[in-house]
Amino acid sequence: MAESGDSVKPEKRDEDSCTDAEDVNTSPVQSERSSSGFHHTETHRGGIHSEMGKERIHYCLQCGKSFTRKAHLKQHYLIHTGEKPHQCSQCGKTFSQQSNLKNHQRIHTREKPYECSQCGKSFTLQSTFKNHQRIHTGEKPYECSQCGKSFTLQSTFNNHQRVHSGEKPYYCSQCGKSFTRHSTFKNHQRVHTGEKPYHCSQCGKSFTLRSSLKNHQHIHSGKLHQCSQCGKSFSHYGSLKNHQLIHTGKKPHHCSQCGKGFRELSYLKSHQHVHTGAKPYYCSECGKSFRKLTNLKTHQRVHTGEKPYHCSQCGKSFIQYRSFKSHQRVHTEQKRYHCSLCGTSFTQHAGVKPHYCSECVKRFCVGVIKK
Repeated sequence: MAESGDSVKPEKRDEDSCTDAEDVNTSPVQSERSSSGFHHTETHRGGIHSEMGKERIHYCLQCGKSFTRKAHLKQHYLIHTGEKPHQCSQCGKTFSQQSNLKNHQRIHTREKPYECSQCGKSFTLQSTFKNHQRIHTGEKPYECSQCGKSFTLQSTFNNHQRVHSGEKPYYCSQCGKSFTRHSTFKNHQRVHTGEKPYHCSQCGKSFTLRSSLKNHQHIHSGKLHQCSQCGKSFSHYGSLKNHQLIHTGKKPHHCSQCGKGFRELSYLKSHQHVHTGAKPYYCSECGKSFRKLTNLKTHQRVHTGEKPYHCSQCGKSFIQYRSFKSHQRVHTEQKRYHCSLCGTSFTQHAGVKPHYCSECVKRFCVGVIKK
């Protein structure tokens, strides 16, 4: 009996806080000891629930994550167990959460319940819709602490940070090449597998990249990208942007070694091989190496015998485009190269010695063989 004389009231049991403790605990050791009361005390000690004012916090014993609702904790536990109880009746795919199943089912029903009031575009997922809205608001909530650049999407921000860290977490086991982005890695793998998952519904042609399919479809739709300056049309938007640099004269890509500017990044990369001496493109037939991929492809025709450039006048074929163009002048009688010393014209430029002897093929600066 208490010395104060006050009666001791029995502790009120909160049924909601304790009765379902076994439901959320996945530890087999604790389940075996639950009959002795060990499990009940461990739930309090481990922090399955605790009072913080009027708000009840439920903790995951596996990872320590907290939830305000017990139902959310139970749902969370499926991540640890790997259980996916919600199955799609259409394709059989399973999900840990009912909400994820509902989002997935919209792929089959093609339902897009989230519509943008600004442009009318519709979306399957609310998260995608919210990301889209930032295009109109201009909001870029993810800022890089290294360079101050801001991003609309967290995924884009995460990829950008790898530029600073140099991290390339996606490694190809086939060739050893590493990638910053998972999407780039997946696209690269198709080089080895030969997979071309994107098919044109018009002609059946297949493509490795979705962007390549979209560019190809312009051929059928007639939706070409036209230059406002000269009227020239392009099937690829990127090709139009590169073309427009001809009119503006801009060369945004500069060589750090010599300062030379280039319209396209690919041109700069090819140019840099001049400084490094690198010839990364090797012929598998003869081992000859080249600075440019285009030069390798042209060279390979020597081995394959391919002559893709055909003269419509005489039927003669050529390996190189420039040889084909030079040949066409034979038929058109265009002699664009003139000798400033003797006035003789030629269809081809033969260097500093344009005249040659038909007997010995020796070359001369001027027409001395006529004298």
